Amino acid sequence: MEKKIAIIDYGLGNIFSVQQSFLKVIKDSKFNATVLTTNKLEDIKNSTHIVLPGQGAFNTCMKGLLNIPGMIGELSKNVVENKKPFLGICVGMQLLADISYENGKHKGLGWIQGQIKRLPGNNLKLPHMGWNEVQIINNKNSLFGSEKLNDYYFVHSYYFDCEHKKNIIGITNYGINFTSFVFKENIYGVQFHPEKSSTQGLDLIKNFLTL
Repeated sequence: MEKKIAIIDYGLGNIFSVQQSFLKVIKDSKFNATVLTTNKLEDIKNSTHIVLPGQGAFNTCMKGLLNIPGMIGELSKNVVENKKPFLGICVGMQLLADISYENGKHKGLGWIQGQIKRLPGNNLKLPHMGWNEVQIINNKNSLFGSEKLNDYYFVHSYYFDCEHKKNIIGITNYGINFTSFVFKENIYGVQFHPEKSSTQGLDLIKNFLTL
C-alpha cells in the first residue's frame, strides 16, 4: 500500500528542508510513498502519516494552525482518534504540550501532558544551537534506536517539561537534562531537527515511515 505523507504547511516551519529529507529517504529506501506539503483538510484525511514542523514562537505557530479553519479538529480526528503516525519537529513537538510559558501563557494541543518552559541557561548561550547528544531512555515503544547516544541538530530556547516519564523516549543535557524526544502511542515529537541531522536524522525519518 502506498504511504501518503502530509507535511502541514501553516507558514511556520522549515517545510522545504523537511520535504526534501523525506523525498531522499523514500528514494534511497525505495518506499512506495508520496510527500505532500499542504494546508488542506482533505489531504490530512487521505494521508497515512502526518508531519508538523515548526519554527519561531509557540504562540505564533499555534495561531498559524488556528488560522486554517478546521485544521486542529481534522488533525485531532486523524492523529488522536484514528491513530495515524504523527511526527512533530521542534516547535511542532512543543505544540503537543498542554501549556507554553513562552512570552506569556498559551494553550497547546494537549496531546501529551506537559509544559513548555525556558531553558535556564546556567551561563550557557541561548538559543541552544548546534549538535548535541540524545540519550534514549525508553525504546520499548520506539523504532528510533537503542540506548546509545546519537548527535542531532538543535535550535531552541524552550523545552518540553514532560509530566509523565512514560512519554519520554530521549533526553539531552544543556545546563539541565531536558526531554528532547517524546511519544504517546502513535504520536512522536522531537526537539531537534532530523532534516538537519545528517545520516542519523534520515534514519529517524526512515524508521518513522515504517510505522
